[in-house]
Amino acid sequence: MSASTTSRKPRCQTLAVRVGPLTIGGRSPVSVQSMTKTRTDDVKATVRQIRRLERAGCELVRMAVPDAAAAAALPEIRERVALPLIADIHFDHRLALTAIKAGFDKVRINPGNIGATWKIREIIKAAAGSGAAIRVGVNAGSIDKSILRRFGRPSVPAMVAGMAHCLEPFEQAGFKALVLSAKTTDARETIAVYRELSRRWSYPLHLGLTEAGPPFEGAIRSAAALSVLLLAGIGDTIRISLTGDPAQEIEAGYELLGALDIRRRGPLVYSCPTCGRTGIDVIGLTRRVKQALRAHPEPLKVAVMGCVVNGPGEAREADFGIAGGASRGIVFAHGRVVKTCGEGQLVEALVREISKERTK
Repeated sequence: MSASTTSRKPRCQTLAVRVGPLTIGGRSPVSVQSMTKTRTDDVKATVRQIRRLERAGCELVRMAVPDAAAAAALPEIRERVALPLIADIHFDHRLALTAIKAGFDKVRINPGNIGATWKIREIIKAAAGSGAAIRVGVNAGSIDKSILRRFGRPSVPAMVAGMAHCLEPFEQAGFKALVLSAKTTDARETIAVYRELSRRWSYPLHLGLTEAGPPFEGAIRSAAALSVLLLAGIGDTIRISLTGDPAQEIEAGYELLGALDIRRRGPLVYSCPTCGRTGIDVIGLTRRVKQALRAHPEPLKVAVMGCVVNGPGEAREADFGIAGGASRGIVFAHGRVVKTCGEGQLVEALVREISKERTK
């Protein structure tokens, strides 16, 4: 479990792009983002969800702007929220102009469905004047029709060609505040297309698997694609897209970055899978430990083990941990046993030991 066993390349150097107070790319940490799942014109519900995401650690949040009613709500949302905000725009370039005027820090567009080049130029001009960034997204399901006819299907070469086509007006205008994304539902294709984007352009990359699925399946599918890229030093911001509570996307994002030893937010809790030797409720204890340490700021490693086999021996590199059996257990710190107590007191004893170290 030591950091020294992690093998990964240094981050690929990309341009630094400001999104409000946040920087994406350059030497900045990989940022974690999500998207609201409320109706954007329901300002109260949208702001409430954004604040939940912020408490979970979300660093920038995107929201759909499908029509004029949603666009009309953007100034009030901007006024009530400090987090960097992104407007997700398709088809109607005027919605992007409204979002930029409302003070949004970034707009996400797919130039392939915005239409005429003059509309893209209007968005570029507005963004340049306000300091907003633009994410150019080329999803497999929305590649420009002329490019799709040339390649026959939304393949990796088609997506790369689509991105090159989309970037032409930005490069002609000298607009550099860009973040690129090219998402598919296929892990292998996602890996291949982002490798090619990283090779061809120096803009920061937004990693994600589109329509990844329900929380369990979506997290596994996303990790299969994103971990390969992140370990290769590719990727500047991530979203784990899940069909469910958006706060789970944030938890999954930090869990992935922590597992790869790229970035940690709070404790990394790991636990044994349990077996016939287990004499304590490892599942319940793990849940309680995670809840008790939810607001803990330090990036600790905390182990919850069900017997002496998986106790301090296998978990010796954890900062803190629990190991037990027969309704009793031990609390250990840095490989040393510091407390023996009943199962019902283990979590409280563990939290006390962690708190003691914080006050030293």
